[in-house]
Amino acid sequence: MVFQQSDSYYLKEINRLNSEIPDIPLEAVIKQDVLRLGVRFSKDSLCVASGYKPKDYFIFSFDLVTLEDLKQEGEYLLHAPEEVRFFGGDHDLKPTIFSVRLNPASPYLVEIHSGQLVLSCEGTILAEVDFHPVPEFYNSTLKSGKTISQIAPVLEWGYLVYLTVFRLCQYWGRDEECQFCDINENYRQQRKAGREYTGVKQIEDILEALGHIHEKDSVSKAITITGGSVTSRLTGKDEVDFYLQYARAIKETFQDRWIVKTVVEAFKQDDCRRLKEEGGVDIYHPNYEIWDERLFKILCPGKQRYVGWEEWMKRIVESAEVFGPQNVIPNFVAGVELSQPDGFKDIDDAVASTSQGLDYFMSRSILPRFTTWCLEPLAHLGKQDTPPLEYYVKLLKVWRDTMEKYQLPSPPGYGEPGLGKAVFSVSAFMDVIRH
Repeated sequence: MVFQQSDSYYLKEINRLNSEIPDIPLEAVIKQDVLRLGVRFSKDSLCVASGYKPKDYFIFSFDLVTLEDLKQEGEYLLHAPEEVRFFGGDHDLKPTIFSVRLNPASPYLVEIHSGQLVLSCEGTILAEVDFHPVPEFYNSTLKSGKTISQIAPVLEWGYLVYLTVFRLCQYWGRDEECQFCDINENYRQQRKAGREYTGVKQIEDILEALGHIHEKDSVSKAITITGGSVTSRLTGKDEVDFYLQYARAIKETFQDRWIVKTVVEAFKQDDCRRLKEEGGVDIYHPNYEIWDERLFKILCPGKQRYVGWEEWMKRIVESAEVFGPQNVIPNFVAGVELSQPDGFKDIDDAVASTSQGLDYFMSRSILPRFTTWCLEPLAHLGKQDTPPLEYYVKLLKVWRDTMEKYQLPSPPGYGEPGLGKAVFSVSAFMDVIRH
């Protein structure tokens, strides 16, 4: 047993899974549990700590409660860090980074113990922690008066500059929005709270912000250009031209300073070619969200209406002819397979379905990655039980085993892989890579 002196249900479950699936590291199991359940902070942990980067709410809320709920719970929670790294403890855990998803009811707590910041679970201390430090360039203000943290925030412990250039999505309402997504509602709650939250970011602001980063920073290596879907026109442009203008401006100004990634629709091959040849895009993320065709139609009604499941998957495969299969990295939202009332009722059935998709893509040298589903209360799926930890541990194993089966390399644009090295913070897929 790993945690021998605890009556916590959560730690007993970690013990069980660590025993039954021992080739998935303990650190990855804990990380997935914190991501699915969220984390809370003692007031003194945020008061004592200083110089850390707070949550920028860069695209979704990634919280299990609303901003209003957090404010009522304690104003200090609105200043929680973007990412936490845990390490050490009785089991000498390797440094492991997770994205902060606030949940005042979580069993996981960051607190002060004997003068140290620690992560605990229902009274059992698991590890020491530290917070993502504020980058030097965050202190710069743009000519427009906007802050760099809102125009070009950094994630993954500084490795990634995340440019959400359109903070809304033109899949509107319950009949079009992805049912697990709160991008539109998060925009509304951020604006209602009086926060600086630019809907459409200006190229001039982005280039100026990147100029400060280029001058003062050596940690960031990649840029993600993303935002909501554009189904008609935005600033007079369709989706391809809208996102292409940002990629082109960045490449023309900074050349190969950063790996440039785009998270956009599954485009036709000619449009993919434009992204690569005109915009200099290095890595393409046509996120398919969920593999099962029936659930895709239910949970992604806008994507189904405008593109369709079969065409979406076909376009992903065809895009590999443009970018090279190693540079096509579609994301899926792990856990929505078990969402109710329409999802799978059995963990193994859900994993088996997703495994089919993994084999479909990886056999073609395309390596999907995943985000751990956050049950955001403003999304249409609403509040329901989070998927069991067992699902995530089994998914990590089948993901890594399929990757190794096809002898695929680590995905580019994600930093160094492996336990104690990975910086990707919204799932543990990079932490479990063994080569």
